[in-house]
Amino acid sequence: MRNFLLITTLFCSSSYLWAQKQIGPGNSDINNTYLKKEKSLYTIYYVKDSKWDVKGTYTKDQLIEGNNLIVTTNYIDDKDKWYRKTISTANFKTLAPTTFLSESTSKKIDVKFGNPISVKLVDLKDSKNSRSETLNLKENFFDYHIIEPLLSSLPLKTGYKVTIPTFYYSGNPKEEQLGDYVIQEVKSYEYQSPKTGKHPSWLISLLEKSSNSVYYYIVDKQDHRLWQREMFVGDGVWEICANEELDYQPIKNKFDQKDALDKVNNGNSFIIGTAFARDHAKGGISIVNINKAQYAPKGTEITLIVNSPYIKEWKEVNKKIRKEKKVSEVPIDKNVSSTIKIAKVYDDKGHFEFTNLKPGEYILMTTFGFTHKYSYSYQSGTSYLMHPSGAVLGSNPVYSSASGATNSVAEIEKVVTIKQNGEEVKVNLKDTH
Repeated sequence: MRNFLLITTLFCSSSYLWAQKQIGPGNSDINNTYLKKEKSLYTIYYVKDSKWDVKGTYTKDQLIEGNNLIVTTNYIDDKDKWYRKTISTANFKTLAPTTFLSESTSKKIDVKFGNPISVKLVDLKDSKNSRSETLNLKENFFDYHIIEPLLSSLPLKTGYKVTIPTFYYSGNPKEEQLGDYVIQEVKSYEYQSPKTGKHPSWLISLLEKSSNSVYYYIVDKQDHRLWQREMFVGDGVWEICANEELDYQPIKNKFDQKDALDKVNNGNSFIIGTAFARDHAKGGISIVNINKAQYAPKGTEITLIVNSPYIKEWKEVNKKIRKEKKVSEVPIDKNVSSTIKIAKVYDDKGHFEFTNLKPGEYILMTTFGFTHKYSYSYQSGTSYLMHPSGAVLGSNPVYSSASGATNSVAEIEKVVTIKQNGEEVKVNLKDTH
């Protein structure tokens, strides 16, 4: 379950506690050691009452190249009808903005900060609205699009308050380019991640003065990552952006690609096997199978994987996840695919072979369809022993026979161990139905 800070009382302008302190680029409050290379994925929800609707996602790539902090954000809606990509660069030490690029389905914006600021706007729907202009703004300010990294770099503590001057260019000449964001309140909070549990965090109330909108940010106390952002959008609806933890990795064992490749390519052992389904029909002794052994068809693929500590843990972790039904399963290490061996059934008796294997433990897997054919008997009537008077003296059931067929799927997985080099291991991959 996602965290949801239901703020039932919205602030009104008369109750604001204005921060007396204002920061700008290069301010001593900024600690750039908290800024690091990272990639984050956020899911955007619209929440009303207990209903969570996914509206889209955005990814945030944060890089440090030389003296530059580069923040790239990609917004995509859930129906893939619109997108927006922004790239903001700032001086890594001071966070003074240097460039900004934005591209969406409707326009492109290119900003180069300096004295003056140069702006180029391209309207993709109506070229008449495209223009270039210069802005003479002497105040110190931050680019609005690095607000989140900036929050992570501040010395957050209970009661911390500050005013943050920002620059935002939308292309609308009626909108002000400069505006203040005010940290009204910081207090301790415990964030509950559905993947990694509880995290001591800071809860930040951030006021956008121009609109009187309040944003609520949750920032981790230890690694300063942004966990969540909430904003009231009206009609009882809250927009919540939740961190999906791309670095989440519950599996402690690391996959050893080199060792797995060596095991499947550089040995002298081999596995000879047969894949088949064994029918044991259900429903009582009156049912008799016509074809008990249903062999895997010629060409069926048999998969072999080295059963390493990583694979064992990966299976156990996902088994637990499936049982609890709280989070998505952990994807397998992408390097596993390069170590998988495939053999194909080469005849109509389900035979296959693997060669060049070293001693070790392996998992064999296959899936194939087959037709379950059967015959059965059923009571079709009753015969009666009658007295000449018409009285029934006794009765016996009358049975008839019939046959039928159903389509089935065999799903087989088996662990096979090779104990010594040069060994031949015979195995039956059997699925019992």
